[in-house]
Amino acid sequence: MNSPLPATSNGVTGKLVILLTPRGFCAGVVRAIDVVKIALQIYPPPIYVRKEIVHNRHVVEELRLMGTVFVEELSEVPAGGRVIFSAHGVSPAVRSEAKERGLQVIDATCPLVTKVHLEALRFAKQGYTILLIGHREHDEVVGTSGEAPEHTIVVSDEAEAATVHVPNPDKVCYLTQTTLSIEETSGIIAILQKRFPKISPPPAQDICYATENRQLAVKAVAEVCQLLLVVGSQNSSNSRRMVEVCENAGTPAYLVDDFRDVRPEWMQNVETVVVTAGASAPEHLVQDLVESLAAFGFGQVEEMEIKQEGVRFSLPSELQKAAQLTQIAL
Repeated sequence: MNSPLPATSNGVTGKLVILLTPRGFCAGVVRAIDVVKIALQIYPPPIYVRKEIVHNRHVVEELRLMGTVFVEELSEVPAGGRVIFSAHGVSPAVRSEAKERGLQVIDATCPLVTKVHLEALRFAKQGYTILLIGHREHDEVVGTSGEAPEHTIVVSDEAEAATVHVPNPDKVCYLTQTTLSIEETSGIIAILQKRFPKISPPPAQDICYATENRQLAVKAVAEVCQLLLVVGSQNSSNSRRMVEVCENAGTPAYLVDDFRDVRPEWMQNVETVVVTAGASAPEHLVQDLVESLAAFGFGQVEEMEIKQEGVRFSLPSELQKAAQLTQIAL
């Protein structure tokens, strides 16, 4: 097939770094990080965040150094304290606990995750069994399944899709985690549709625009590049899916937290390396990686835009009001 990769200025593809666009922060991540930073400016310390605000080690550490206190459970937050819920969302049980303990909550849940929560509530009220496709230990899936635990069954792979049992095959629906692989999810859905012909889909696709766009960008180059490096933390679901998409096309791909994770043996006999980043990875980590690749002879950098993104999410209303009162510029 014809290579979509750009050529060097003399017309010969050489030691080349291709920077994929879109990459890096999605609108939900930008919003969540902004929520924490603005809260640190407005309110007196300490500001607590339940779980990681987004799944990136560098982002969490940066916010920790700014004064954020990260906790695993609300029990670690003093009664009456101020706590931020992460971008991955929480279950109603967590919200109830926060209310009982008089905690002052700022909700940084991604609006696209909230959309899935609302779908779960609607289907549960109609008496459906919800087959929630996702990784059962992921924070997002834990939160979504908590909306209607008695109605929800988590399906994590095709094997589970082939064996899952539901009370009424005529009253079943499926929802998905927002950060899954499109290919992986389609295989699971196909099995469920074959087993349960009347299964209802979500009103609109649950996999978020950023996850889909980053996977499509990887697909566009996977078969013709020699190596893909994805900047992102190991617990970032969407970052791991990008690696899988490339590997499924037969091209080596690695997930790196930053440039220090790159191994020299990966670069042997490689003339073109594609670099991208998961939806929770900061751009400065991408630039640091690109600079480090110069040591392996990759002196030329080209941008390749596969798709434009212009999605923006507004801040939580309570934070906007507080910022206005304290005259903090947003």
